[in-house]
Amino acid sequence: MSDKVVDNANDHAKPPLWRVLLRRVLRVLLAHLFGFVGVLHFVRPHFFEQIVPPYLPWPLALVYISGYFEILGGCCIMIPAVRQAAGWGLIALLIAVFPANLHMAMNNVVPEGATFTQTQLWLRLPFQLVFIVWVWWCARDG
Repeated sequence: MSDKVVDNANDHAKPPLWRVLLRRVLRVLLAHLFGFVGVLHFVRPHFFEQIVPPYLPWPLALVYISGYFEILGGCCIMIPAVRQAAGWGLIALLIAVFPANLHMAMNNVVPEGATFTQTQLWLRLPFQLVFIVWVWWCARDG
């Protein structure tokens, strides 16, 4: 009986292979997503500058800073030694940029070249929580 208890304890300590693989795939997708969007902050800064709420100073600097940290977080989420710190940093970043998303929805701010509808801007808001959960899950070991 005690052998079975030990075996069950070991089973719980090791996640199933499908979960390990899913976490790895989602982590790679997350890293690419943040890296790609972060690079866009430098390639098309005017697009992002337009969505910075007017009450925040230095919109262009904020665009570059957030882009830098998106790239950094996207890279570091792949490095086991700093993965958890990167995850918390990306979660903080997602919370920090939420006012821009809210500003877009409340004021129907659509950057030049974009074709978002008012409904899409509002539907985008809850996805911030989905991204936060995605980052949190991918930042965990396993």
